[in-house]
Amino acid sequence: MPLTMDFAERLKALPPYLFLEIDKAKRQAKSEGRDIIDLGIGDPDSPTPQPIIEALNEAACDPANHHYALDAGMLQLRQAIAAWYQKRFNVALDPETEVYPTIGSKEGLAHLLLGAVNPKEKVIIPEPCYPGYRAFAILSGAKPVYVPLKAKNNFLPDLAKIEKIRDARLMFVNYPNNPTAAVASREFYTQLVRIAQEKGIVLVSDLAYSEIYYDVKKPSSLLEIEGAKDLAIEFHSFSKTFNMTGWRLGWACGNPKLISILGKVKSNVDSGIFQAIQIAGRSALNLPDQELEDLRMLYQERRDYLINGLRSLGWKITPPRASFYVWAKVPKKFPDSLEAAKAFLDQANILVTPGVGFGESGEGYLRMALTVSKERINEAVERLRKVL
Repeated sequence: MPLTMDFAERLKALPPYLFLEIDKAKRQAKSEGRDIIDLGIGDPDSPTPQPIIEALNEAACDPANHHYALDAGMLQLRQAIAAWYQKRFNVALDPETEVYPTIGSKEGLAHLLLGAVNPKEKVIIPEPCYPGYRAFAILSGAKPVYVPLKAKNNFLPDLAKIEKIRDARLMFVNYPNNPTAAVASREFYTQLVRIAQEKGIVLVSDLAYSEIYYDVKKPSSLLEIEGAKDLAIEFHSFSKTFNMTGWRLGWACGNPKLISILGKVKSNVDSGIFQAIQIAGRSALNLPDQELEDLRMLYQERRDYLINGLRSLGWKITPPRASFYVWAKVPKKFPDSLEAAKAFLDQANILVTPGVGFGESGEGYLRMALTVSKERINEAVERLRKVL
């Protein structure tokens, strides 16, 4: 007898996951024998640094690491995270109560909302945004409230609109921003913290791209702002900073109460991170600064190469100040971002991400990832000459 069970209502409410749909399109095109240049999903093409791999190999051979890990992670890893934050942001963290390793930041963000938000409570989501934020809010039963990010405001949310939202429980903040590549100033964070204090809003900062920046001073942490730790939690990831996307390792830090909420959820749904990966993560945090500087220079070189190439086609594009994404207006010959992305794939075998996939305010834009070589970027530009 066939199973008659249907999806739960919360799953029915989820839109199709953008990057899964993009991956399907890529796999279909490759199955047809087409040479696809993938500027869609932001998955670094450079290998994980060798010292991290060596640390994993050694730890994986030690039987002491073959058992269940503690939910809160190894104290040595939490201490290394706290030391890294102190050095990078001059923010003091208690590794016992203010740091919690996660199985990638995506998992931590989703589980935090399950513990911190009640059904029907409002969650403020500036958009265009990483699609996961919408999904996390829906799965937790929250009510998403979208605030548009506009170019005229440097893709920062209009704080006057935030102040007018009543009874919001939580707000996502993501700078450097995915997909727009915008950067937030300390002045913006200071105003945001003041509003959050007045309105009792929990701030959830996604800082996954803090170490990929160009032409500007280092991006700030929300936790640098006085009073932020009273109401904020910040998530970081090893994925983009250390080319460790497949390793699934990240952390949350900040307000001890929010950390304990996340920890209570996680202790009931997972059994911690493989300890050998935690040891490898600790080695990543101790890499020489030059390792990250070399990675930034690589992306900056690719950024300039792509921007200059597209400008030679008459495409006016503002260079990103951070992240490894180029956020570009759809060329005028296309009616919208979906049609442009479809033409790029069908006519040039180039995969890009339509802006509308990041939210209604993303319409009119395309996102391109700098995660292919200069040679492939040059080839992409040449292919686009025929399309544009």
